Amino acid sequence: MPHLLALDQGTTSSRAIVFDQDSRVIATAQRELKQSFPQPGWVEHDPVEIWQGQLACAQRALADAGLTAQDVAAIGITNQRETTILWDRGTGQPVAPAIVWQDRRTAAHCARLKEDGLEPVFRARTGLVVDPYFSGTKLRWLLDQVPGAGARARNGELAFGTVDSWLVWQLTGGAMHVTDVSNASRTLLYDIHTGDWDDDLLAVLGIPRAVLPRVVPSSGEIGYSLAALFGAPILIGGIAGDQQAALFGQACNAPGMAKNTYGTGCFALAHTGNKACTSTHGLVTTRTAQLGAQAGYALEGSVFVAGAVVQWLRDGLGIIRDAAEIEALATSVPDNGGVHVVPAFTGLGAPYWEPEARGAIVGLTRGSTAAHIARAAVESIAYQSAELLSAMQADSALAVRELRVDGGASRNDLLMQFQADLLGVPVMRPVVQETTALGAAYLAGLAAGVWPDADALAGMWQRERMFEPAIGRDQAQALLHAWRQAVQRVL
Repeated sequence: MPHLLALDQGTTSSRAIVFDQDSRVIATAQRELKQSFPQPGWVEHDPVEIWQGQLACAQRALADAGLTAQDVAAIGITNQRETTILWDRGTGQPVAPAIVWQDRRTAAHCARLKEDGLEPVFRARTGLVVDPYFSGTKLRWLLDQVPGAGARARNGELAFGTVDSWLVWQLTGGAMHVTDVSNASRTLLYDIHTGDWDDDLLAVLGIPRAVLPRVVPSSGEIGYSLAALFGAPILIGGIAGDQQAALFGQACNAPGMAKNTYGTGCFALAHTGNKACTSTHGLVTTRTAQLGAQAGYALEGSVFVAGAVVQWLRDGLGIIRDAAEIEALATSVPDNGGVHVVPAFTGLGAPYWEPEARGAIVGLTRGSTAAHIARAAVESIAYQSAELLSAMQADSALAVRELRVDGGASRNDLLMQFQADLLGVPVMRPVVQETTALGAAYLAGLAAGVWPDADALAGMWQRERMFEPAIGRDQAQALLHAWRQAVQRVL
């Protein structure tokens, strides 16, 4: 039986999962990734730690599964998107820490681009808003701040990539400098309509083409790993940014199908078919994972802080000792007691796009307890997600009839029920909740011939539990109104 090795390099950890051809998880290995916050609003990772941790997880997962390289049909890679890495082509060593997608250091640069009236141009070509979230201004910052980097990039001595590019470079010993369409579409540099890097936008940001990776489809014969890493070469058959991989892993391949991933941040995507919908409600348009030549599009909304608010309750406030304790504490009170947590620790994402916003707890009274704050923190994840889905339906005129969910916080039944209540549609949790890694495995497996086509994969999706709305729409709207009032205080 062929197996697939999925490398899932996320914001807070690196993981490797071995799947069989029936989508079953055979083995998993995970390693936490150190977070660095050198200045307020700055978030960095060590690229070497990313690579070494991901490699160690891959080797461990194969060992735990009792498999060798010959048992693996292909490797699929999925990654935290927008995180920006710049490295030396000769040595393969990074020239600076990775600037993480959450990082806000380029807010002033983005503000200048907007003041110069350039946002409509970026929006029309890339589908994105001008925001520090995306890679383009991060790369410009590195070229400006790392001594000699600008000239070396122009001379072809440096390579830029998001985490997928970095991993493929290391897996192939520097033979391949590539990214896929889903990751390229998150850079502010890629025209999602023509399918190429945009020379005009490169000129605006002062980024030379010589530093960029080649863009490839998300599924195909991308390259082969060095034999020394796993004992024999393995085909690298799939690459997709984590959210597009999750959309594919959730079998949301038809217009109107939507998923939400509850990770460090929250990311909702609604498939819009082969049509790029322009948002007027603060969403972005992005490319989906691509099979062959046909382009696919999705509307996406990003919540910067979702599961990370639970980490903050644990590490920052000490309200809980372990993230798993949050549901029991939150359900120990019947409601939030009028408390709202607006976790704008690194600004607000869609639909507000306010990089200077900062977090707040509002509605505190003498009777407020740690349990009320915990419940408000959990509910903040659902509130932010509900605003995304509402915007998607307004932009696309497509009725979202259900929401498929995944990610660590999707295991929280209180959160999932509250999400269904706010949305007024069923929330569907799948049997295999590792849908980001599964999507990468599916892309790799298609390239290796493990499955014939995407239709064969759609029939493999199975529901573990459905959460149906339990409150009326008037009550849901009243709850959302109170949430928006809390957000306005932050704004």
